[in-house]
Amino acid sequence: MIGDRALNRALLARQGLLERIDAPLPDALERIGAVQAQSWPAVAVALWSRVAGFTPDALYAALEDGSVLTGLVHRGTVHLMSAREQPMYAGVLEVAGGADPWRTTAQRGKDADGLRPAVRDAAKGKVLTAKEIAEIAEDWVASHSGAIPEEELEAQRKVGWRTLLRGGDFIRVPASGTWGSKAPDAVTAPPKPRAKDPLEAAVVAHLRAFGPAGADDAAAWLGCKVGPVREAIERRSGDLVELQGEGRRALYDVKDGPRPDPDTEAPVRFLAAFDSVILAYAPKRRSRLIPEGRFEVIYNRANLQIRPAFLVDGLVAGIWSAQVKGRKATIEISPFARLPRGAKGALTEEAEALLAGVYPAAKTRAVEFGKLSG
Repeated sequence: MIGDRALNRALLARQGLLERIDAPLPDALERIGAVQAQSWPAVAVALWSRVAGFTPDALYAALEDGSVLTGLVHRGTVHLMSAREQPMYAGVLEVAGGADPWRTTAQRGKDADGLRPAVRDAAKGKVLTAKEIAEIAEDWVASHSGAIPEEELEAQRKVGWRTLLRGGDFIRVPASGTWGSKAPDAVTAPPKPRAKDPLEAAVVAHLRAFGPAGADDAAAWLGCKVGPVREAIERRSGDLVELQGEGRRALYDVKDGPRPDPDTEAPVRFLAAFDSVILAYAPKRRSRLIPEGRFEVIYNRANLQIRPAFLVDGLVAGIWSAQVKGRKATIEISPFARLPRGAKGALTEEAEALLAGVYPAAKTRAVEFGKLSG
């Protein structure tokens, strides 16, 4: 048997949220799993909270040398990951059926399958903007008359052929060639092709980063159906251990996964927008991290955003936001309820360190506490 508090401490230990991970960035990313990157500023926050000595410049250097990549992979979402694991996550997207650019298989036309490889080949060794991708697609269409039905062509042109960027065929890079605080705005082909049999490896990677977890958790994180994930777990059963969670739920873990004492002290930590620890579990299975009724506070349904949150004693205890105006950076902290003794001071200290680490150009930094958010 393993309860929610023990699961919480296991998660925090693997994520570097008990003690920051002292390792090169690619290695750290493989320990914590691919980091959500659709909000580019959130990447630095997520890594700063998990990796010892992290600086934004270290991230940009790793992106520059290619040891770390960013692109649209599992769940059809932009992530940051090691170059070694990018083919695996991109392969999962293909296996899950999320890489098809066509509205439906029936509407794509019987001869349209050559377009994706043609665009992918055109991106090898080149940096292409979305406009250039669309131009390549139009050139292909012009030389393959009738390959794509007119109805589908019209739909694709309305969105500027952006659906071609949906698969794991590309990684994102800056058109200027210089990495920085601005989100990458162009694409190129990844250095390695997608993995051929990625699901088993990806399930193990999920358990390594977020376990112990259920098959439905891994399926939600990877954007797959539960059945194939269960089958992958069964095939890898010799490498895994099975535990029993609350409600006699079957949970799985890698054999060497850390499972600290449930009473291990947990420091305050700041989570990024769309933080992986929140999205790593099936929607009804987040009790190890989020108290009952609190998810609706951190989830903004209007724009499908997961707000930045903070942890007290390992649990989500409120939300926060950062604002940079000129040379002044400010964090506003809004707890769900009155904080326990000592937590306000610890949060203030951690927030000041976060501002210094993530916004090093700011000359003035401030931490403010807002009204209760719960």
